[in-house]
Amino acid sequence: MSAPATPAGPIPSTLTEDAFLGGRLRLLQPEKGFRAGIDSVFLAAAVPCAAGEAVFEAGIGPGVAAFCLLARNPGVTVTGLEVAARYAMICEENARRNGMQERLQVIHADVRDALRRDQAGMPAPGSFAHAMVNPPFFDQAKSTASPNLLKSQAHAFGPDDLELWAKLLHAMLANRGSVTIVHRADALPQLLDSMQNRFGDIRIAPLFPRRGTAASRILVQGIKGSKAPMQILQGLVLHDEGNGFTPEADAVLRDGAAFTLR
Repeated sequence: MSAPATPAGPIPSTLTEDAFLGGRLRLLQPEKGFRAGIDSVFLAAAVPCAAGEAVFEAGIGPGVAAFCLLARNPGVTVTGLEVAARYAMICEENARRNGMQERLQVIHADVRDALRRDQAGMPAPGSFAHAMVNPPFFDQAKSTASPNLLKSQAHAFGPDDLELWAKLLHAMLANRGSVTIVHRADALPQLLDSMQNRFGDIRIAPLFPRRGTAASRILVQGIKGSKAPMQILQGLVLHDEGNGFTPEADAVLRDGAAFTLR
């Protein structure tokens, strides 16, 4: 059961309020900086969770993926890890505004420190049936010439960090638990390298901007402890010829339909 939503107060000028799942969710996000979109909605739609199960999210941000998952699955809970205090606070406020504060926990911690034995407040390893992540990535096309900023972004968003994220997700999952990841299509080699010897029965579903174009995003899902072979799925086309969403994409984005990978 969800708790009553807290009456929404005024929205600070540095934030926006955005609707998801056809208006079922109204979520605050920073006006500038990382802003979640359709990647997060598809990520949540692909997690194969059932009532009574617990889900772990690394890098929960403002909580868009988590709240989409909670809205689609009333019987699950989410624990999210977030290093940025501002995003953690926004996520907690979004939980209150949408009446989901009893089903979501935000832990303020860095992925890099989460597996340290002296890290207080972290869940016990093997606590979750499912894990999901929308890892940050370094987008060279949007980079700035500032050396300091480049250094900071590369450290936070570099492809080598995927190994660390995969290690954490593997540790948090119970045996036979699933991990679901959404990322840029060109990150697939690094993703598969990070999942090697940790996850099997890997399913890859590409998301195509339009019919006849190369995939821009991929959803990758694996099972901890499985030895089953990898499969490449048909995927989904996001936009039709008129720039609107295809019926299949609209069902996920507006109606909260599942995007089933297994």
